[in-house]
Amino acid sequence: AAARLAAEQEVENLSGLSPNPEKDIFVVRENRTTCLMAEFAAKFIVPYDVWASNYVDLITEQADIPLSRGAEMKGKCGTNESELELSWLDQAYTLKLFFLKEGHNSSRGQEAFWRLSRIQFTYDTSERTYFKDAVSPGKHTASSHRLSALVTPAGKSYECQAQQTITLISSDHQKSVQLLLSEVRLQPFDIPADFVFSEEHKCPVDQREQLEETLPLILGLILGLVIVVTLGIYHIHHKLTASQVQIPRDRSQYKHMG
Repeated sequence: AAARLAAEQEVENLSGLSPNPEKDIFVVRENRTTCLMAEFAAKFIVPYDVWASNYVDLITEQADIPLSRGAEMKGKCGTNESELELSWLDQAYTLKLFFLKEGHNSSRGQEAFWRLSRIQFTYDTSERTYFKDAVSPGKHTASSHRLSALVTPAGKSYECQAQQTITLISSDHQKSVQLLLSEVRLQPFDIPADFVFSEEHKCPVDQREQLEETLPLILGLILGLVIVVTLGIYHIHHKLTASQVQIPRDRSQYKHMG
């Protein structure tokens, strides 16, 4: 059964295809059909304790941990639940993303959407690439609490170029771990064709930035149109008044008329 499952499921790390070295691309396929696609740049900001110079007090340092391009991956697709698991540096770091599709009632009736429902990040402070002289080194898990992120209508992909910050709570004395996501394009359900995203649903930040970029252009076009219309009306009015018979204001000139 395990061999059959392995044959039916494929996972691919296509990060090398991205021109951005900080951006990763992951694909999960089941029964030779793409069922989950994810593109994003990710970095974790993890606080940890080190000894002060007096070796009595503790001070807090900060580790900036990027998601490695060579990450190993696993995936799971379902009708209403999907998962993506990534690990790197000999599994010193593991990121798990859980997606959920559900429905809710609205004024337009029953509507379906999907969301990122849970995040779990496991890290090892004994790993020396990013952690230097950590006190009591060992493995810790940082998790989200009642998460509802990347909310997207069912049948669409989520897209957000802007950076988003998601806070996770760590088992290491309840420290706050920050997950920074950017350049996100993600779809865990209802992919229409192999390696093809559905129509994108842009995040509010991108929508606002797009509006801020296009608003000056729209206002400029409207102003230009107003100027053209005003000049046109003036030109027509000038022609009409010029073609009318001019009546002399000096009454002595009336005798020359007729």
